[in-house]
Amino acid sequence: MLDVLRAEIGKGLRVQLAHPAGHVITLLISTMMYLGLQFVLGQGELRQDLLPQTLVAIGGYWFLQYAALVMVADLIEEKRAGTFAQAQMTTAPPWLPMLGRLITASVFGLAVAAVASLVPMLVAGISIPLRWTALVPVLLLGVDVLAFTFLLAALALVSPMIGALQSLFASLVLLLNGSFLPLALYPDWLAAVARLLPTTLGIEATTQTLFEGRTLAEVWSGGTLPWLIAHTLVLTAVSGLLFVRNHRRALQESS
Repeated sequence: MLDVLRAEIGKGLRVQLAHPAGHVITLLISTMMYLGLQFVLGQGELRQDLLPQTLVAIGGYWFLQYAALVMVADLIEEKRAGTFAQAQMTTAPPWLPMLGRLITASVFGLAVAAVASLVPMLVAGISIPLRWTALVPVLLLGVDVLAFTFLLAALALVSPMIGALQSLFASLVLLLNGSFLPLALYPDWLAAVARLLPTTLGIEATTQTLFEGRTLAEVWSGGTLPWLIAHTLVLTAVSGLLFVRNHRRALQESS
């Protein structure tokens, strides 16, 4: 089983590292887009009171967007080439190759998010405090993002419209998760809608610990942390069940 996992991760890393120019272009576009949008929203200036919180939010978006792109693109390529069914002809459980893909996607998603966030920090002088209490919501944010990535991968097994669906969901996350303005500035109804999307609750809990100095107990009593845990668990369960259903269907269609 471990050999299958290592082989899948190695294959994914080789495929991604074979096209370094694409990663560089992605980084340039991402950082320029963020700084440009903040310059416009700041009416001709980069507002230091908004940049730290929005940078955390768009970092979560970059992680989701790029991890999902890597994961879904790999599956689409196998489906188009007709090699998906062949790749499943092993004694390993079907979720193991998917786990390998997910690890590869998370590595590249995290790398892009980290580098893309570092550039605005250096260019605009953005300072983000480091607090140990933020580690728990950050980890939950990562799990939430990967669960959503797995959900998109499960949809990619059977849906020919996965590219459009991925773009739609990613755009909604970018618009509503706090990447433009902090969630506290949203109307109540819009904030409630935004919290249904992946990353939003994780970013809200993270910014509360980083910038408001709240303890985990305070974040829990405020309701953000329990809702984040519930959102992550539900998304994980739904993505797993959908994968089991769609994997069986994809194998039947490929045979």
